[in-house]
Amino acid sequence: MERVPLTRTEFASAVTAITSAFGDPTRRDIYLHAHESEAGVTAGEIATAFDLHPNVARHHLDKLVAGGYLEVSTDRPERPGAGRPSKHYRPPIDPDGHRGELQVSLPVKHDDLLITLLGKALELLPPDQAEQMAEEVGVEYGRTLTTRMGTDGEHSFRASLHAVADALAGHGFATRAEQHGTELRIVAEHCPFGGAAVQHPVICAVDRGLVRGMLGSLYGEASTQTESSLPMGDEVCITAVDDH
Repeated sequence: MERVPLTRTEFASAVTAITSAFGDPTRRDIYLHAHESEAGVTAGEIATAFDLHPNVARHHLDKLVAGGYLEVSTDRPERPGAGRPSKHYRPPIDPDGHRGELQVSLPVKHDDLLITLLGKALELLPPDQAEQMAEEVGVEYGRTLTTRMGTDGEHSFRASLHAVADALAGHGFATRAEQHGTELRIVAEHCPFGGAAVQHPVICAVDRGLVRGMLGSLYGEASTQTESSLPMGDEVCITAVDDH
């Protein structure tokens, strides 16, 4: 199979994503531990095995889920009233039902031809309609991402925003959540769509929709607005978020 070289943007995004998932040595050990468990692991089991507070253990596991290195399933108690459902974290299962191998795969793979085709197709529509369609696609995919993360909806607005940034970083957006005055926003230093987004700015609406869709699942309805973007000549892409 022919290997397609990464662009500078893709390389930077991949490094950021992998660092976010595996930059912490404890998190690397937790990943290996989870990968060796046939039944998967719970946050409580990881807390005991690594002498961590359960919330810290859950944070590490959720980081690995956001990067696509683990998946979550919710196992309900066999007896009614036996307690809350427990989350089990496992390596992804391939379509044949086999456990995935150890991996630190680059999450920024995409087909430049298809993205360029998408941009040109959207440009055939009236601008407002094209932007609305692109954002709706982002919203739907954002909801799908949070479903894969096994979220339970019990998140504060700020915690949800950081979870969104982590998940997007795991998919090549090189994002972080930050506060700017009284405003909360998602900052993306690199975009996996690369030059296609610069040539077809309407694609940026997908990013805005991703943030809105993920927040909708994690926290509740929120409004998003693009404050700056690479196609606009800015150095970074910034999506401002309002929970009102």
